[in-house]
Amino acid sequence: MASSSMSATGSWSAKDNKAFERALAVYDKDTPDRWKDVARAVGGKTPDEVKSHYELLLRDISQIESGKVPYPNYKKSAEHDEEEKRMRNLKIQ
Repeated sequence: MASSSMSATGSWSAKDNKAFERALAVYDKDTPDRWKDVARAVGGKTPDEVKSHYELLLRDISQIESGKVPYPNYKKSAEHDEEEKRMRNLKIQ
């Protein structure tokens, strides 16, 4: 998946991915030189690398949305269970 530390476009740290996500929010598809701007925001990546990383992200999203990747089965914490009980008992007026 695109969010992993290694991909077809090289090594991506959690910091790189966070900068990538922020840059995508700033530079949308209509931005001239989008990939150049995203690469500059991430740092240490070329425009081609960030574009490839984006394409991998789109592929991952497509697979998740099509049901090819199962959702993780997270265990609920006791705190979460208590919050759920409180919400169920809350009367909305």
